[in-house]
Amino acid sequence: MGSRQEEETMPAVPPWLEPLLTAAFFTICRRHGDAARSECNMFCLDCGGDAFCFYCRSSRHKDHRAIQIRRSSYHDVVRVSEVDKVLDISGVQTYVINSARVLFLNERPQPKAGKGVAHLCEICGRSLLDPFRFCSLGCKLVGVKTNGNASFNLDGKNTEEVAVERESGGGGGGVSSRRSTSRREEDLRLRGALREDISPSTPPSPPNARRRKGIPHRAPFKS
Repeated sequence: MGSRQEEETMPAVPPWLEPLLTAAFFTICRRHGDAARSECNMFCLDCGGDAFCFYCRSSRHKDHRAIQIRRSSYHDVVRVSEVDKVLDISGVQTYVINSARVLFLNERPQPKAGKGVAHLCEICGRSLLDPFRFCSLGCKLVGVKTNGNASFNLDGKNTEEVAVERESGGGGGGVSSRRSTSRREEDLRLRGALREDISPSTPPSPPNARRRKGIPHRAPFKS
């Protein structure tokens, strides 16, 4: 009875998530602007305020839950290992960047989907490499608020989506291994289709009508 009441009163969206998605990262800290590590790339889950730098964490958020935000192609990302213990990220596409699995905080504008794309974000329509539902935490937030068929609560995590994430990350045998292999093959096919869409291959040159003869050699004179 108590656990059911806790699930009913548990917020659909953690109070720190929206401040995280709207925070301005990678600005210079006002307090430690002259220091070497003064870039504001940290966020406190307990305070839920603005971004702060490495030195602010040591002085103002020492015993708090803080995560570090990183950049990939001018977009903010966070490591899966830093958020999957406090947030249900199932359904969100993850990527491996610099040997670490990450996910994007907000959606990234995309003019159009490439040819042969099988999976699209339910909110912004961005092409995905795996059968996930969202391209970022921001798109999942919109899905939770509008559709209500997704959740950020760890207790309500969909086991099927968890299995998909594990297969995407590698590991496991049997059926999971076969699914992972087929997904890798599909990813390679998709990436090839995207490359062709961005930069078409050069058409082969037409065959020559005539075949060039070799250099003629005269027979030696007989003595």
